[in-house]
Amino acid sequence: MTRTNRTLALFAGINPAIQGMVLAAMAGFTFALLNTVMRKLSLEMSSAQALFLRYGFGLVVMLPIILQQGVGRYKTNALRLQLSRGLIHTAGLIVWITALPQLPLPYTTALGFTQPIFIMLGAALFLGETMRGPRWIATCLGFLGVIIIVGPRMQGAGTDLHYSLVMLSSAPLFAGSFLLAKALTRHDAPTVIVCWQALAVTLFTLPLAALDWQAPTTAQWFWFLLSGCLGSLGHWLLTRAYAVADISTAQPVKFLDLVWASMLGYLVFSDVPSPTTFAGGAVIVAATFWIARHERRRKQE
Repeated sequence: MTRTNRTLALFAGINPAIQGMVLAAMAGFTFALLNTVMRKLSLEMSSAQALFLRYGFGLVVMLPIILQQGVGRYKTNALRLQLSRGLIHTAGLIVWITALPQLPLPYTTALGFTQPIFIMLGAALFLGETMRGPRWIATCLGFLGVIIIVGPRMQGAGTDLHYSLVMLSSAPLFAGSFLLAKALTRHDAPTVIVCWQALAVTLFTLPLAALDWQAPTTAQWFWFLLSGCLGSLGHWLLTRAYAVADISTAQPVKFLDLVWASMLGYLVFSDVPSPTTFAGGAVIVAATFWIARHERRRKQE
């Protein structure tokens, strides 16, 4: 029995909704570990080099699977769309990692909760989906959560506010990447999309990384290898979560991402989350959970 099958066997006989929530919580913890590692590395070298090595090692981790299944299986049927998505995702990553070392980990995690709101707006603007009343309510609640989170930093303005806005600007870019990934599912398998994302980000960040390259230490090589493993594991867990249960089922555990980030941020960087970070994050997660359940009921009806 393979390691994957042994992992899935642990969930045999468990309610699919519970399976989805457990897998989503595990994915959230994995990504929190990844963000912690990337914040540490971005404090030690240029952001572009950190991204290049993180996604380069992501490809290294996937390479044995690609070679085993055959390189031809990973040929894309929509090269222009794959490269466009890679460019947008790279832009989002550069913006994100620029602000990452400057802000507490729980704070950046809470701002990341806005991505589903931007995805919903992007689907209305670019995919022609209708923005019904409930969607507008969820959007307004989501941005209310953002104001609760960012509000205390607006009082001091200066550097804190600047990097808060930089971090927030990464959310619509990641939302655009998600929408393009949704469009790509009409042409390519999910494994092909993940592989091409890693390849595109590696290629697009290479020139920027070369401009300010510094030789990584032995410890840094280890951390980048770990980041590649964590990224692949996190995406696999999240894909499995959405495969066994409805997306709206996994939304309640999204708030655990803030718990993981707070715990790791305190242990590694001595970050102390503010009450407004938790309050704003709760509002955004609640809005996302509510609209996800509403959309599921509407589709069933």
